[in-house]
Amino acid sequence: MGMIAERGLEKLTMAALGREVGMSSGHLLYYFRSKDELLLQTLEWSEGRLGAERGRLLAARGTARGRLDGYVALYVPDGHRDPHWTLWLEVWNHSQNAGEDARERQVAIEGAWHRDLVALIAEGVSRGEFRQVDPDRFAARLRALLDGFSIHVAIGLRGTDRERTLGHVKEFLDASLG
Repeated sequence: MGMIAERGLEKLTMAALGREVGMSSGHLLYYFRSKDELLLQTLEWSEGRLGAERGRLLAARGTARGRLDGYVALYVPDGHRDPHWTLWLEVWNHSQNAGEDARERQVAIEGAWHRDLVALIAEGVSRGEFRQVDPDRFAARLRALLDGFSIHVAIGLRGTDRERTLGHVKEFLDASLG
């Protein structure tokens, strides 16, 4: 992740990574089989850290809306070339040709975010904080909105930044959940 943050994925080669960690590229390939597998395992590691942070956030006291805003803030990239999102984009870009195992692992990553969001929305509805919505359908739509904006932020699309994105999402949540 440090190399991705510092240099970007285009400069992440097995040889460069090997030099960084004091191993040969062959040694890295012995453990990871391919650069795609290395990237997917790195994404899983990063998602594990985010999942723990998300778990703490969702278990905290407070309103469902306050925790939903925290979920959104955790989801949206910090800015252009955010290392986690750069890695996420690369792994998903390669998923068209990925094997079934890699695809299932990617589904598991997405599923964790989705289940947590569904539970949070369901809690807000049951407490009367949110208007009546189908939590699963609403979560799917909200995540699609977040993904679209987040990709724009991560690639540095002019006119789209983290703060503007958070503002758009806040307006959407205010209007949709009332």
